[in-house]
This record gives sequence, C-alpha cells and structure tokens, in this order.
Amino acid sequence: MRIGRLAPLLAAGVTATLVPALAPAQASAAEPLGKFATQKPAWHRCDASQPAAFQCATIKVPLDYSRPDGKTIKLAVSRLKTSVPGKRHGALLFNPGGPGGEGLDMPAMMKDVLPKKVREQYDLIGFDPRGVGRSTPVTCGLTGAEQNSEHPYKAETFSRDVKWARTVADKCRAKGGDKLPYITTRNTARDMDVIRAVLGEKKLSYLGYSYGTYLGAVYAQMFPQRTDRFVLDSSVDPARIWRGMIQIWASGTEPAFTRWTKWTAQHHRTYKLGTTPAQVRKTFWDLVARADRTPIDNGGQKFTGDDIRAGLRPVFFSPKYAAEVVVELKKAAAGHGSSRHSLLPPGVRQAPLWASAKAGSGVAQPPADNGSAAFWSVLCGDTAAWSHDPEQYRRDAIRDKAKYPLYGDFGSNITPCAFWDKPAEPVTKVDNKVRLLTVQNQWDSQTPLASGLGMHRALRGSRMVYVKGGEGHGVYGGDPRSCADSKVNAYLSTGKLPTTDVTCKPSGRQGLGVKPPFVQ
Repeated sequence: MRIGRLAPLLAAGVTATLVPALAPAQASAAEPLGKFATQKPAWHRCDASQPAAFQCATIKVPLDYSRPDGKTIKLAVSRLKTSVPGKRHGALLFNPGGPGGEGLDMPAMMKDVLPKKVREQYDLIGFDPRGVGRSTPVTCGLTGAEQNSEHPYKAETFSRDVKWARTVADKCRAKGGDKLPYITTRNTARDMDVIRAVLGEKKLSYLGYSYGTYLGAVYAQMFPQRTDRFVLDSSVDPARIWRGMIQIWASGTEPAFTRWTKWTAQHHRTYKLGTTPAQVRKTFWDLVARADRTPIDNGGQKFTGDDIRAGLRPVFFSPKYAAEVVVELKKAAAGHGSSRHSLLPPGVRQAPLWASAKAGSGVAQPPADNGSAAFWSVLCGDTAAWSHDPEQYRRDAIRDKAKYPLYGDFGSNITPCAFWDKPAEPVTKVDNKVRLLTVQNQWDSQTPLASGLGMHRALRGSRMVYVKGGEGHGVYGGDPRSCADSKVNAYLSTGKLPTTDVTCKPSGRQGLGVKPPFVQ
C-alpha cells in the first residue's frame, strides 16, 4: 500500500537486555559494535521522482546482536537535512507503525506536516525496520488467503483455523527460519541506536505512530540516556504485548458501539435505524443475522454477518460514518445495492496492522507477504506469552464472543503464535521515568483509550495530550491549528513537556479519512 498523507482507515466505500547495548557514537573500532557505529553511509538521491535533497543510504546491522561478528543484514535509511544549520537541534526519526510498516519515505511526507519552527531544527530521518521493505525483507511465502488473520470462532470451523495458524507458522519457519527469530522490537530498537551512532548524534528524537509507540517505548527503556524528544502517538499498551492488543479491539469496541447506538437514535429522522439505542442495536444485529442466513450482495460482492462484524468494528468509532454504512447495508439487503465499489474492506488484507505504509518509489518491491511475515515475526517473537494449547484459544473465543459480541471471538481466536518457536529474548518490561510525550484520541479504533492510558502509566515520566471526544487512529498531523498539534509542536521545538497532562477538544477536521500520515 502506497503511503497516503490522509490514508483512510478502511477501503473506499466503508467508507481495519540480554545482549550488549550499542556502543556510543564515539566508540572505538576495538569495541564489539564499533564497526557498525562508525559506518560511513554512501548517501545518494532516493529516487528521480523525489527532491534531490531527499537522500537514501544502506547500512549494515547485526542479524543477532549477541553475535555482532556473525551475519549482517541491510537497513535502508533516508534523510532530509535541515536547511538552517544554525537552528539545528538534532535528528528526528520516524516510524509509521505496523509491525510491518515501511518508513523510508516518511521524511519526504512529514516535511509538509511539520511547521517551519520544528522543521528547521531537525534532520528528518526515515527507515524501513529490519525485515521490512528494503531492509532485507522477510517472507513466509504466504498466499493471499493465508494472510487473512481475521477468523471468527465457530465450532465447525475451528479445526480449519488451527490448521491455518499451524500452516502459517510452518511456512514462516521453513522460508525464513534463519532470520525471523531476530525480527523483533528489541532488535529494531537496537537498529535505531545504530542509526543514531552512524549519524553522529549523542541522542535521538523520535515520532512514532501506533506500533511505533511501542518501538519508541522499548528504545527509551533500553537506551534512556540517548532518548531525546520522543512523541508517541496512539499508543500500544506495553503490558498487553501482544495477544492483549488484539483482544483489546474487542473490549475497546463495545463502548464505541454503545455510543453509536445512542447517537444514531438521536438522529433517527436522518437514518431511520431506530428511535432508541435498543432499537438501533436490534437493527444492526438483525442485519448481521440476515447476512449470516443469506450473504448480502452489494455490487457483486457478498458479505456475511461475520464480514459485517469485522468490517464495521473500527467504523463504529465514528458514529455518523457508521450510521451511513449501516443504512447502505440495509439498502443492499433489500436489493438496492450501493453503486460504491465496496461497503466493507476486503476480507484478505496485506497484514492486520495497527498502521501500515509502503514506499512509493519505483524500485523493486518486497515480497507480497512481507507485511504479514514481519507482523507475525514481531508479535510471536517479542514475547513467549502465547499459549501453545489450541483448546485455550477455543475456550477464550467462546467466552469473549459472549462478553464482546461484536468482535470477541475474532480477537481471541488462534493465531500462528500458538505454533511459533520460543522467542530469543524475554519481553521488554516498559517501566521508566524518561520524559516524553504521548498523544491519544478518546475514540481510537486500533489503539483504544485503555491502551493509550496503559502506555502513559508505564512511562512514569511522560505527559499525555488527550483529545477528549477525538475520533480516529492517529492524532498529530491531522490539523496544524488543533490543540494537540500545538502541544506536540511546542515540545518538539523546546524539549519542554507540559507541566501536567493536557486535555484538548477535537478539531473540526477529525473523522475517518482525515487523519495524519500513514495511519490506517
């Protein structure tokens, strides 16, 4: 998927340290990682379609940081240097999310998002994380169907779900078993420190969205003395890594669904879905039951009740938009299909990402399943807290389908991590007093408010900019006039955190499809 500055959440119409830390920049060649810290990248123009000032290079990093003299992999890095050297503060690194999102093009995109007073202070730095895009991309050789991770629980299909999870894990092991164990958040954080050292910086500043918040938090945990001005936008809860972050899509959606029923009942004259929240709720579940009996045909595309539950899960965080979609689905069910290309996102996705981005260059593209391969490598390789008992997933899916009807069975069903090899390292415990800034919308579909609050609690030195009533995944960059953007810009400009947490009102430009760069 090409990077889009205002990429919509869904498809059109539904509109989804145990090893040594890196030596500092001045490390001598005699030190174990000195040869990586002292590399001299051959910077060159990234692409003929990009400005000449947008430069790219490739550096080497250890595949396994516990064996720095062993195999190496390539890391694709980009930069857009500030044109005002006298105002330069340092390097600002970006990550768009994922796991599996490419970030090489982010400096070229973010230069138009950052205000002048911020842009002048930083060299903007992008990179494709290890195993992703142009950084030694991994593959599992997965088919399109095997990349679809959303599986509703049904007793009669559970054995197929188990087979799918085992097949993905087996394929990944066979295709990339030598690399996949090292495609983890901790190693990507170490790569970030290599980038810092290669750039000659004593400290690193950072802006990360979605999964990029966890990556940033892990860096701050591993390298607190090298953490400068860090902004974590739409945060992953480090205490829920990683199964809990999939399950929170179910628990976090129910309040949004309840809010939608109330809002839609108040606007019955417009949408005619029910005069009370109970009636609106019944309208939706009757539609799901109808689609389960006979899939709803919309322009030749058929949707089951499970398709509707999964497809509308993130949409309910924007009540007006969700009401419009349900109205269109009702029309399609009555035989008056919409002329839109699609009412729901495709059932097969590149990867079930919290956020994603693809480099826009015309150079050779990574394997078709690269996003999925990197996604599962990180989710399964970051932590051993995945049950290897398929029956545990069955029990959890049954329990959560009853508790969270909209998405509970999807969120708790079996994944390839049930059959993954043991991780190389323990999960990172994020618990520090590094002073950084977190940003969070109240109604975020991918990293719900409870997740953002979890990150804020773990980072005990952080301040939070909370957009009460804010909708959508991703805050900063959506509206330069907004309260949230102004607080982030002030922090990036001065390094000074707000004295207390800040509550902002949503800007007038929020909602699906009007979000900052790269978030999905």
